[in-house]
Amino acid sequence: MDRLERLFDGEGRWISWRNIAGFWWLGLCNNFAYVVMLSAAHDILKQQETNGTEPAVLLADILPTLLIKAVAPFFIHQLPYGFRVLMCIATATASFLLVSFSSSVAMSILGVVFASISSGLGELSFLSLTVFFPRFVLGGWGSGTGGAGVAGALLYAAFTQAGLSPRETLLVMLVVPIIMAASYYLLLVFPASFPQWHCVVEEGRTPNTDQERRPLVSGEENEEIRDGEAPAEDSRGPLTYKDRLAILRGLLRFIIPLGVVYFAEYFINQGLLELLYFPGFSLSHAEQYRWYQTVYQIGVFVSRSSLFCVKIRGVWLMSVLQCINALLLFFAVYYHILSNAILVFVIVAYEGLLGGAAYVNTFHFISKETGDREREFAMAAASVGDSFGIALSAALSFPVHNYFCSL
Repeated sequence: MDRLERLFDGEGRWISWRNIAGFWWLGLCNNFAYVVMLSAAHDILKQQETNGTEPAVLLADILPTLLIKAVAPFFIHQLPYGFRVLMCIATATASFLLVSFSSSVAMSILGVVFASISSGLGELSFLSLTVFFPRFVLGGWGSGTGGAGVAGALLYAAFTQAGLSPRETLLVMLVVPIIMAASYYLLLVFPASFPQWHCVVEEGRTPNTDQERRPLVSGEENEEIRDGEAPAEDSRGPLTYKDRLAILRGLLRFIIPLGVVYFAEYFINQGLLELLYFPGFSLSHAEQYRWYQTVYQIGVFVSRSSLFCVKIRGVWLMSVLQCINALLLFFAVYYHILSNAILVFVIVAYEGLLGGAAYVNTFHFISKETGDREREFAMAAASVGDSFGIALSAALSFPVHNYFCSL
């Protein structure tokens, strides 16, 4: 706590706030482009009077991110961070342009693919990047990613409501990759030894080395760790492929519960919420669904911003609670056990709070409990958890949704 106070009250205060703000904007831009572009792709496909494209768009949305997060952590360290961010900016820009000027279904779907690539590469890269900064920048990243859902949905709706077409709205949104570039290259204050444009051999020492560590390759906790001292570890040489697999096995205790949370979460959002319609309520069917999603995004934003105030260790508990939410809403759809939309709004807000809290706390404790030599790889590799859960959910939620619609 004394160290945190020194960072914010002493001469490092300005640098600390710049880094928090930088990661906040990076999180916002990384997910914002993805949210806005995906909504626009659906609208443009409707304008093209194309039916039956939802599964294709869903696959283009999910699979590239999942593939990148599953594979890239094993070799992405060979590409310097400066070039990674340029790739994120380029693919995000390409996604906006492709969907904006789309003249066919294939072109629109390719735009979704580029957005998915940008989002997946950005998430694993920026999570890895946090290891070069004090751990509190994770709070900025988490809050920014949470804000992207709310800001993306509201701004897209505002621009289209003001009379701009989806294509014109996407051209306006080209400012987002520019903000990402400014946030990374101008706002962040990097350590003097940071390898921006070149690769370095992993030496196992990153700037936040005074943090408590518990190496993932070992299941034992010793007195050094309990006393807050750094455990002795072999910090010489780069991680081998075998090392990375061993670390990945240790990460399963984080990846699995995070995946379960997002499996249940997206099963609710994609498979059930549209079916929870209350004719006697003041909102139309489309408006009810839109507000369900908005309330969910607000819950995510609030809980992803909570890392500055509270840390929650029990991600397994959150996965169980999220599954209970999914079961409750499943039975609500099947047996009509909920009497009005207000109850659904409360459950959906709670769902968003659980999902956002599971995300930020997972990466907080990975950062806190991994050794210096492992941390950069661990942060990137664990990012596959939410995408894996979303992919499994998509495989189930679409047929469930169609089944209920056919009743």
